[in-house]
Amino acid sequence: MPVQLRFETGLTGAEYVTREGWRLARLASCPLHPHGGCDFASHGTYERRDPPGTHIARWYCPQGHRTFSLLPDHLAARFPGTLVEIEQVVATVEQARSVEAAADALRRDPVTLPSAVRWVRRRVAPVRALLTIVVGLLPQVLLGCVPTITALRARLGCTPVLLALRELTQVHLQALPCPLGFHDLRRAGGERCGGFQQRMGPDPPRGGG
Repeated sequence: MPVQLRFETGLTGAEYVTREGWRLARLASCPLHPHGGCDFASHGTYERRDPPGTHIARWYCPQGHRTFSLLPDHLAARFPGTLVEIEQVVATVEQARSVEAAADALRRDPVTLPSAVRWVRRRVAPVRALLTIVVGLLPQVLLGCVPTITALRARLGCTPVLLALRELTQVHLQALPCPLGFHDLRRAGGERCGGFQQRMGPDPPRGGG
């Protein structure tokens, strides 16, 4: 897997695709060899399936045998979709009477309820763990804050809050897990972000109904 780096674009997902934001990505030097000499060069792009039409710029260091990619802020790291979409799923669960009720509100036929529940839990579990870490990392602004999307939105006074947290935690992103940070658990012998593969077929819609 490429080493992911933050690409601060200020663009939404739709704007990034329409304006082909990946063409604006620049990585002036190799992160492993900042003084050069490693034949560091552009390595084209790769495509993300969700949102459709999204491409990510990447570079390759032959000496370090490492690929680097610039991930725009709106995208979830090592996870399909955007941070806004994932945040909305978690917020829906926080306001619902149960995970099953939230999944039922988010799903659409022919997606079954058990599949929708798995889909929702795959997003909720890593975000809950992540928020607990983030609250501890930022005591100057989050001391005493409950590690939930609802509480963090209120404390920071913004929505979407995951986008704001990516900026606030930018010096920690290589150590933070997905979908906010860029730490690759598989390299450390852990499970893929979310704990298991997608099993429900097409994702449910981004919203109620």
